[in-house]
Amino acid sequence: MARKSRLTYTATLMLLLITWKESTYCNGLTVSPPENLVITDPGHLGQLEITWNPPESLPNMTECSVRYQLEYYNTYRDSWASIRTSKRTYTAQFDLMKDVRVRIYTLLSGTCTNDTMIKSTDYTEVIQKPPSTGVVGTEVLDFKCVFHNMEYTECQWRRSEKIPDNSLQKLYFWHKELGQAQECPKYNTLGGVRIGCTFADAPLPVFTDINFCLNGSSPEGPLKPTYASLQIQNHVKCAATKKLHLQTGPDKFELHWEHPDGKVPGHCLEYEVEHNQEGPDGKESSTESLTGGRTSLTLSIDINKTHCFRVRSKVHKYCASTSYWSDWSHPVCQPEQKDVTPEPDAIWDAIPVYIYIAVAIIAMLVLSLCVWAMFKLKKPVQEKKVESLLTSLFARRPLLGPIEA
Repeated sequence: MARKSRLTYTATLMLLLITWKESTYCNGLTVSPPENLVITDPGHLGQLEITWNPPESLPNMTECSVRYQLEYYNTYRDSWASIRTSKRTYTAQFDLMKDVRVRIYTLLSGTCTNDTMIKSTDYTEVIQKPPSTGVVGTEVLDFKCVFHNMEYTECQWRRSEKIPDNSLQKLYFWHKELGQAQECPKYNTLGGVRIGCTFADAPLPVFTDINFCLNGSSPEGPLKPTYASLQIQNHVKCAATKKLHLQTGPDKFELHWEHPDGKVPGHCLEYEVEHNQEGPDGKESSTESLTGGRTSLTLSIDINKTHCFRVRSKVHKYCASTSYWSDWSHPVCQPEQKDVTPEPDAIWDAIPVYIYIAVAIIAMLVLSLCVWAMFKLKKPVQEKKVESLLTSLFARRPLLGPIEA
């Protein structure tokens, strides 16, 4: 027991000696923060270049390793991000309609610091304010992009009510395969107003940041720009499932379907099956989720009820951070719901009232035209008969001469 206590005492004493030696060796050794911190905008719609220089007071020691700790506020995630690098430049993504905040420290380590890390107590910081140009309240609303079937991308937005009339909006985009930002290749319009953009002929790349800027002009001045940055593989919307097959047994249903059209891998899909049943007691509805690319479902049934199923799909969280549900498939029912031919009386009852009114008006117009035509044809004959009658009358009874006194 005494031996164990002596070993513990010796180890503690050695640790204290090492700590004292390091603190003595590094006592008074400090390092200043970097200098000339500059943020440059190369026109990549929010991707900014950050550069800096080492501090002039940095000791010129070959046995020292100099690194830098860069911290910047990620305006898309509303949190600080931090990286350590030996370089003197870094590129980061920012929302240019918010403050750009960057700060940097100097890190010193190596034999000169007895392999301990020394960090500058101070930091160099730059804060850039967003531009104040643009008519207030003219930013677009609900900007989003959808990667349909992993085949083409469509971006949409809504106009603010404060956007002046005769305004023209423009969408620009940039990614690392482009030198400079480019304008939307094909705008979607509604009533002459731009409401979206389709990228079909030149698809956007996946697994890379794509930056968007939606700005514009108006008679009252430039519109407030809106910025967004995303990766389109995280915004997939599948096509609706087309083929559903329903097999019935004595007391169960087996529902099968095929993967939707498009380029989405089957193993990345999850499905939702909606089951509606209707019987003497009324209607019931339930849904069931299926993951792992499953395309079948077996259910126990009540043969006294009518059962209908429909399916929709989306990319699950293991293949994409976000995704959209597809449209519902056409329902398949058992027993099948057939179109029934209505009885003749039912057909007449189903005709809307306004059709009767339209037919009556047309009939009256036709009748009026017929009467008018008959009157025009008979009028010359009646005039000739009157003229002939007057001629005969005067021929039989000559005019009376002067009366003699």
